[in-house]
Amino acid sequence: MRTNYFQILLTLSFTVLINTTVFSQDIPKVTKVAIPATQGLPTYSPEITVDSLAIKEISESVHDTIRLDSVKLKKEFLTDIVKYNAKDYTSFNRLEQKLYLYNEAEVDYQDMNIKAGVIVIDYTKNEVYAGRIKDSTGTLTQKPVFTQGASVVEPDSIRFNFDTQKALIFNSKTEQSGFNIIAPIVKKENDSVVFMAKARFTTSENTEDPDYYFKASKIKFVPGKKIVVGPTHMVIANVPTPIAVPFGFFPLTDTQTSGIIIPTFGEDSTRGYFLQNAGYYFAISDYVDLAVLADYYTNGSYGFRAESNYAVNYKFRGNAAFRYESLINSEKGFPDYSKSTVYNIRWSHSQDSKSNPNSSFSASVNLGSSSYYQQSVNQINTGNFLNNTLSSSVSYSKSFPGEPQVNLSVTATHSQNTQTEQINMTLPTFQGSVGRIFPFAPKTGTKKGIIHNVNLQYSVRAENQIQTTDSLFFKPQMFEDARAGVQHSIPLSTNFKLFKHLSVTAGTSFQENWTFKTIDRYYDQDLDEVITETVNGFDAFRTYNFSTSIGTTIYGMFDFKREGKDPKIQAIRHVMRPSVSYNINPSFDQYYDTYEVISADGTTQDTYSRFEETLFGSPNQTFSSSVGMSLSNNFEAKVKDRDSTATEAKKVTILNNLNFSTSYNIAGDSLQWSPVRVSGGTQILNNKMNINFGATLDPYALDNNNNKIDVYNINNNGSLFRLTSANMTLSYSLSSKMFGSKAERDKEEERGIEENLRGGGRDDDLFGVGQDFSDQSFFDNDKDEDDEEKKDNEFYKFKIPWTVNLAYAVNYSNTQRQNEISSHSLMFSGDVTLSPRWSVGASSGYDFKDMGFTYTQLRLERDLESWRMNFSWVPFSSRKSWYFFIGIKSSILSDLKYDKRLQPDQQL
Repeated sequence: MRTNYFQILLTLSFTVLINTTVFSQDIPKVTKVAIPATQGLPTYSPEITVDSLAIKEISESVHDTIRLDSVKLKKEFLTDIVKYNAKDYTSFNRLEQKLYLYNEAEVDYQDMNIKAGVIVIDYTKNEVYAGRIKDSTGTLTQKPVFTQGASVVEPDSIRFNFDTQKALIFNSKTEQSGFNIIAPIVKKENDSVVFMAKARFTTSENTEDPDYYFKASKIKFVPGKKIVVGPTHMVIANVPTPIAVPFGFFPLTDTQTSGIIIPTFGEDSTRGYFLQNAGYYFAISDYVDLAVLADYYTNGSYGFRAESNYAVNYKFRGNAAFRYESLINSEKGFPDYSKSTVYNIRWSHSQDSKSNPNSSFSASVNLGSSSYYQQSVNQINTGNFLNNTLSSSVSYSKSFPGEPQVNLSVTATHSQNTQTEQINMTLPTFQGSVGRIFPFAPKTGTKKGIIHNVNLQYSVRAENQIQTTDSLFFKPQMFEDARAGVQHSIPLSTNFKLFKHLSVTAGTSFQENWTFKTIDRYYDQDLDEVITETVNGFDAFRTYNFSTSIGTTIYGMFDFKREGKDPKIQAIRHVMRPSVSYNINPSFDQYYDTYEVISADGTTQDTYSRFEETLFGSPNQTFSSSVGMSLSNNFEAKVKDRDSTATEAKKVTILNNLNFSTSYNIAGDSLQWSPVRVSGGTQILNNKMNINFGATLDPYALDNNNNKIDVYNINNNGSLFRLTSANMTLSYSLSSKMFGSKAERDKEEERGIEENLRGGGRDDDLFGVGQDFSDQSFFDNDKDEDDEEKKDNEFYKFKIPWTVNLAYAVNYSNTQRQNEISSHSLMFSGDVTLSPRWSVGASSGYDFKDMGFTYTQLRLERDLESWRMNFSWVPFSSRKSWYFFIGIKSSILSDLKYDKRLQPDQQL
């Protein structure tokens, strides 16, 4: 469809002519030649008459080397090697002045390739023809295929005139920027403009029988730039529809392009008619983009959203988003009238570790209104509806290699409880550390003994901490109660072997804490209350402690093999790691003061520390000397492999860990034993099921008021320990193929889970996934990885793909004889692909304590080849709603869609 094709073929033909026919200057007679039908040549070709007078006689003056011509010779057109071939024959008929390439004819020149059943070049009319040929059954085969670069055209036949540079192309098929264009007649005016009559264009890959297409009476097509169409109407399943436009314009480009984002129309039961996601997409550069979208409701509610993605290869990438919604419920004057504003700010940034190995910058920000995810009307927030916390972290770190290495970092963090609306922030936290130093280590050789292993470090932590609420966020009041402090720490430790099998570690730590605010507390007799005043100014306190521990590793093997026997369980290995530690924390009474309180019972003295309300708290006032004991266990088994060809037994984990820990306070005067804490975990079913459990065992008894007393439970007619709490969690993920591999997830589900993670939610769909199929401006859904598989497998061959995720949790509480299950729930989600194009999914759970289903979402999806249909339904709870969407998958026509939704009821 470009001039180059025919110029190349023309020049090629002259090259062949010169090499094969220049043997004399005889003037040929007038000859009539008809193309035989048996040769499979095109039926349209007329009889060609070559007039002998039309052929100019070659003058001898042309061969005169002395004669000088003032006219400059044109530059040769062919600049590269031309290759051509045909299966049956390649010949030039001198009498007809035609070059024939027959049966699987092909011509290659630079990036151009043409294939056809027959290619004929007629020099008398300066025309080239490429067409089909008939096979033994009389069927026309070997359609012409023109390829240049990424452009491919497949017509039934083509005629081109070298003089006028015009062409007629019959029944052409071509693909341009995702559009498949089929036209019965195409007229090529020049090398950049093409006109089509009664053409069809579609994004369906099935061009023979597309499930939908647009039919236009006339089309102007500029390859790689634009398509302009006249009156056009839409045809679905070969049935004309009333969807029509008087004209259309479709830009064609391989690069990002700015443009308008068409909104979604609809009606909300509480806010009236609306326009959602109307906006503009800015293709700023190859490294960054920006989408600005807005919502408007007829009752006055509105929303605003700005999202941007950026990336620089091998350096960094990230995305940022700001969302704001002003929501009005009911009408003014009604008792249920309310107005609220919610917002959310998100930013994610990651740096390529190879770009700068000594420094890094990262960000993960998710902050805003505590009720944002609960009140937002955007479907994409569905998966984060149950979020209880929002958290953020922005950090920069820098390392200075050397001996010792110095590390510096600055971090800003944010933690927000969406239930209590409590916000904790650090703006910022500075941390610095100097690498471990061994002052007594030998310059060469290994370190041995106590002295050689003596090491020390230095670290500093400076922090500015803010505690505020949602209502004071980003207001000056939030900084009034900020707490700042600096903590210096110098740990000194050593380690050595004792009796070859015992590992001993001993150390001490010195800390100095700086603060810029302290308190002064006294009793005011006039007001009859204790007054606490803030004292501004620098102050500091210093603490130190000592600790040591000794531990070892014990291996035990239970071999079940016997002579003449080959049991299924061949051996069990038990690894124990016992450890005993000793800690001393001195009392720092010098940092405590007293004040007198006068009451009706007399005068009493209370003790306080001026550092009580500082960032790092007050120093220890009570001397403690305690011994800690712990035991960790690991159990593994060697099991006979079911595979008879295996030469070794298979190793199976019985328990990943089983830990016991407790401590005894030597300096205490009562309740010296702390509860025994038990924890463990394992994986079963080919490591697809994770099981974790824990329990707390208290050795002391309770009195009649259910308060702990200094009496062992066994001495109070009880057992050795009281079970005060226990918990167990279980998670199971499996699928029909890879047992729940995340690589099998659908693209839309992955996008929804990514949205969950960005919003601080789970990395699965147990709480549902966000869905907003109407907004596809940032994604390319033209091609599904499984499309080819779906085409080749119209029947399932008795296999139905499915995935299941389970999460089970139970907690038991008995600290004061309540003997109750404090929480007991099962969460589950699953997806089933019923057929190559039908899939259903659900996310739900059941609360066994309150006897009811938890937050539930049902999903249905139908792949309509070029279209997609989705339905999402939350059948009950305060989030009760449904959402229906049908639209074209291609991003080019993503604005051609229909969606309908029922918004959740507003909760006052």
